[in-house]
Amino acid sequence: MKKIAVFTSGGDSPGMNACLRAVVRTAIYHKIEVMGIKHGYDGMIKDEFVTMDSKSVANIIHRGGTILKTARSKDFLTIEGQQHAFKNLQKYKIEGVVVIGGDGSFKGALEFSKMCNIPFVGCPGTIDNDLVGTDFTIGYDTAINTVIEAVDKIRDTAESHDRLFFVEVMGRDAGLIALRAGIGVGAESILMPETKTDIEVLIKRLESGRKNKSSKIIIVAEGEEAGGAFVIAEKVKKRLPDFDTRVTILGHIQRGGNPSAMDRVNSSRMGFAAVEALLQGKKNVMIGIVDKNIQYTPFEKAVKHIQELNQDLIRMVDILSL
Repeated sequence: MKKIAVFTSGGDSPGMNACLRAVVRTAIYHKIEVMGIKHGYDGMIKDEFVTMDSKSVANIIHRGGTILKTARSKDFLTIEGQQHAFKNLQKYKIEGVVVIGGDGSFKGALEFSKMCNIPFVGCPGTIDNDLVGTDFTIGYDTAINTVIEAVDKIRDTAESHDRLFFVEVMGRDAGLIALRAGIGVGAESILMPETKTDIEVLIKRLESGRKNKSSKIIIVAEGEEAGGAFVIAEKVKKRLPDFDTRVTILGHIQRGGNPSAMDRVNSSRMGFAAVEALLQGKKNVMIGIVDKNIQYTPFEKAVKHIQELNQDLIRMVDILSL
């Protein structure tokens, strides 16, 4: 293998740059040329290929976001778009591709493989941690630490005013950010897509909680089926008008910021392993870390499953919130 390409795709996540750095420098070590593709699959179609060397990834391990930029491509969903992308890969004599992205990125690579004989290897870049085949995805640790830092500050004002805060976090399809962050901040309740929200149960919990508790925090994943933080807060306010209720949407701050030490190390390991996987002839697999060891998971298994929530953690939330 003489030449590979690397790109970032889908939503950005802290640690993508660290992973990119590892891919480029590992390839160079093995005397492989590397090209970066800007703006994901869209850039693959529009010929946004750039040559990368060791210097091009200097001083990026600590930076959030992605220096190659990212985008979601509607054109890549078409046969014509994929054909253009394939022609550009052939034009630059690309023999292997590393894609750093999430569920949609791997689905795209899997579909692309039906017409393209170039091997793809993926690194799981998503803050949601919703891919099977790795204990932690790139960006997840940073995201939950960002949430915890923000909610700790919200708790200060909640205590000062004896308020009930509903804090909405990212997690359209998965509640793993909400679950871990909720435990970390000592939330009274955590509402997630995977568990049915029972407003009556929530009302009873708030009514039966310690009367002298000066603040109450409810963590709500954005994909929660009852309608999100504003809708739930409104329902609770009607039933419990004596509570001073507020809503905070954390939004995209969860995607940004410098990656944590854990994300930097895991991202570097995954990028390193991705290049070596290509050299070993692997194709259409996601690099993951399970029980501290590198693991390869076929794209179709990584993208068709959602991590099941740890029921012990959910039970623990109920007990510790008393």
